[in-house]
Amino acid sequence: MPPVSRISARRTLIGASAGLALLALTACTGQPVTGAAAGASAADGSGRTYALVVHSVPGDAFWDVVKTGAEAAGDGYGATITYQGDPDVQKQSQLIETAIAAKVDGIIVSMANPDGLRGAIADAVAADIPVITINSGAEESAEVGAMTHVGQSEYLAGQGAGTQLTEASAKKVICVIHEAGNAGLEDRCRGAADTLDGSLTNLQVDIANVADAQSTITSALLADPSIDGVLTLNSAVGVAAAQAVAEAGSDAQIGTFDVSADVTSLIADGSILFAVDQQPYLQGYLPVDFFELFYTNGNVVGGGQPVYSGPGFVTKENADQVATFAGNGTR
Repeated sequence: MPPVSRISARRTLIGASAGLALLALTACTGQPVTGAAAGASAADGSGRTYALVVHSVPGDAFWDVVKTGAEAAGDGYGATITYQGDPDVQKQSQLIETAIAAKVDGIIVSMANPDGLRGAIADAVAADIPVITINSGAEESAEVGAMTHVGQSEYLAGQGAGTQLTEASAKKVICVIHEAGNAGLEDRCRGAADTLDGSLTNLQVDIANVADAQSTITSALLADPSIDGVLTLNSAVGVAAAQAVAEAGSDAQIGTFDVSADVTSLIADGSILFAVDQQPYLQGYLPVDFFELFYTNGNVVGGGQPVYSGPGFVTKENADQVATFAGNGTR
């Protein structure tokens, strides 16, 4: 059975043999602290401030876990974390500009709409503020000048979900997209379609109204009883899908992306088949860790490639193991 997901990260020390690479990076992403100053910041607390600017809606449990991870890392380093989110790309860009004006020491940003954020991220790089992208935008991260990306390949994660549904004998699947225009979500559905031994159709809902999303899924199942699989891309929508399947009297198998206490419970009782786990805690924690290593020791992580926090799969076999941490708000 699939194991609980593990991060695969490569940490590259930039020393004398790679001095030119470090110079190229620091030219656009801040200056590392060296010598005695590095030791002092480690001993006394860094005092740095990092802005976490994401495309979340208020109360989204996924982003709450990301925030918890960033704040835990900040507490460990004596750094301050500011957190703001908005699903509107123009407003998210404005939040990045506000962080630049505040002269933060680093910006952590999710790029659900890479084209809409290019200008703001370019402004951060031009202001000598290092940027790390998370969650969405892995393919565009290096192009926009980010130090690295922490997340998962959404297309590959979707392929894994499609394989899981195929193994469960699902032949006609709806893929529920909860944020219009989110390229990463579209990649998940595209990947699932490519490995599913059957047909997959996208269904649009709104994460800001989960009750309405549940009604939309219920209506789709009632309208077409041949639907035997539902793939959701968010834990709250996954829970709503389980309720929709029950309401419709459907036998459809459910797979979801992302983990929560409710999702692990539904996996344990067989209502949800699996959850794709991208470990959002790491998407908050690791960028703070990487910034501090950069400032105090000149480390740059990833070697120009994304640092993967997933995907892994939570199934009935390992749901209990993950449930404890999900209940703590860290998975």
